[in-house]
Amino acid sequence: MEWDSVWDFLWIAIWAFLFVVYLMILFQILADIFRDRGLSGWWKALWIIGLVVFPFLTALLYIIFRGTGMAHRQAEAAQHVQAETDQYIRQVAGRSPAQEIQHAKELYDAGVIDDAEFTQLKAKALA
Repeated sequence: MEWDSVWDFLWIAIWAFLFVVYLMILFQILADIFRDRGLSGWWKALWIIGLVVFPFLTALLYIIFRGTGMAHRQAEAAQHVQAETDQYIRQVAGRSPAQEIQHAKELYDAGVIDDAEFTQLKAKALA
C-alpha cells in the first residue's frame, strides 16, 4: 500500500466527517428556525434564504446571534417530550400498587377470592 493512498484516505475521512458535522449543524438550525414561535415568518424566510445562498456565513451568524435561545428552545422541547412520555406511561400503566391492593381487598371481602389468591395479588402488586 502506498503512503499517498493512505493519506488520501485520511483526508477523505476527515472531510467526510466535517461535512456530516456541517449537515448536523444545518439541520439543527433549520429545526430551531421552525421551532421558534417568536420569530416571524419573514425572518424565518430570510434565515432560510441566507442558509441557501451563504450557508457557512449564515450558520455562523445564526449560532452567534441566536445560539443561547437555540439552547433554551432545545431544552424546552426535550422537557415537553419528557412530560408527554411520563403522562403516557402513567396512562398505560394503570393503577398504582395501593389501588391494586385495595381492589384485591374488595374482591377478598366480597368472597370472590380466597386468602391464597389475595396474598398472591398483594405480592404481585408490591413486586
